[in-house]
Amino acid sequence: MSRDLLLRGGRIVDPSQGMDTVGDVLLRDGRVEACGRAIDTPDGAEVVDVSGLVVAPGLIDVHIHLREPGREDVETIATGAHSAAAGGFTGVCAMPNTKPVTDNQAVVGFVKRQGEAAGFARVYPYGAISVGQKGETLAEIAEMVGAGAVAFSDDGRPVESAQLMRAALEYARAFNVPIAEHCEDMTLARGGSMNEGIMSAKLGLKGIPAEAEEIYVIRDILLAKRTGGHIHLCHLSTKGSVELVRWGKERGINVTSEVCSHHISLTEEAVDGYNTNAKMNPPLRTAADVEALQQGLADGTIDLLVTDHAPHHYDEKEREFADAPNGIVGLETALGVNCTYLLHRGIMSLSQMVDAMSCKPAKVFHLPGGSLARGSVGDVTVFDPNRSWTVNPKAFKSKGRNTPYGGHQLTGQALLTVVGGRVVYRAE
Repeated sequence: MSRDLLLRGGRIVDPSQGMDTVGDVLLRDGRVEACGRAIDTPDGAEVVDVSGLVVAPGLIDVHIHLREPGREDVETIATGAHSAAAGGFTGVCAMPNTKPVTDNQAVVGFVKRQGEAAGFARVYPYGAISVGQKGETLAEIAEMVGAGAVAFSDDGRPVESAQLMRAALEYARAFNVPIAEHCEDMTLARGGSMNEGIMSAKLGLKGIPAEAEEIYVIRDILLAKRTGGHIHLCHLSTKGSVELVRWGKERGINVTSEVCSHHISLTEEAVDGYNTNAKMNPPLRTAADVEALQQGLADGTIDLLVTDHAPHHYDEKEREFADAPNGIVGLETALGVNCTYLLHRGIMSLSQMVDAMSCKPAKVFHLPGGSLARGSVGDVTVFDPNRSWTVNPKAFKSKGRNTPYGGHQLTGQALLTVVGGRVVYRAE
């Protein structure tokens, strides 16, 4: 039997209960035993003084890439889960574009077991929508749900066939799991490496227009309307996408969406100088897009904050910009970025930010956690929203160092991460 853990005197912020108060949280046998004011200390309990810090339901990131199986040289499930814990995340959802693709129950089971063995953040596997992510044949969704898949996506590739996407939405509806779409019209985007606009013209790079994303956003919202299935739109990056999601929600369509920390904090200007650590897909857009994404979060149009954590080897990023792979690491910087660019600029309240990083991810993806109510899983994130620190990629727990935030000063950092009542990360 595990030892009781009492978190004493912190600011408890739990939007699932409408709670924002100073008090204590007691964890027992992997679950929340009590949450509130002045809890008596049980005999033998470990007591951690968290006064002056925020105590929140464990953060959950529903969009990351752990690279295992197949690319253990750039990340493993263990290093990724460790990185997640260091960033304050108690749960992460691993995308299926691995080698082999996570498109069957055997690979889903492997990812789940490796996550459990690592002992850091909880790891929830995605399954691929199509066999081999080729966009031709629907994968065995039922079998993968049985093996532990919590959602389905061909992320990294769009589902180009509207008929296949319709079938996926209809089939997944029976299991109450979301279909997560990478929105990209390849006839417009193919060969592009950054946002299409003034900066791409200046650098002489082929751009990706906003419409490449928005065409698939509206297509998939309409297919969700037709099927009643749950469409979850990944990593939105444009003002138009926010407006389309708002349109869908106003009509009661079962659509949810997410935005990455980098898309609410950086613009295409970060690419200037051919900085491959600012190359991602979808690309960084304009200041007007960033503002629209921030407002979409603030008014609830966009549901979740994610990282799209995507580690790459140093040599892969040290190429000509157009040839370098897309993606950045984000698990260890996300909380700081979100606090710096959303909380401290008054875009979101502390409660709204915790909701988008914890409570809503658990609700939208039907995951354990997202609450400190009695009986909930004992997943807790303790962080200091006012702690300033300088990003040092060499200190990351992730194998990846590909970040555009290296050397940046951020305000807000995780100090203690607890999973199932057990401390899995404690800041030095």
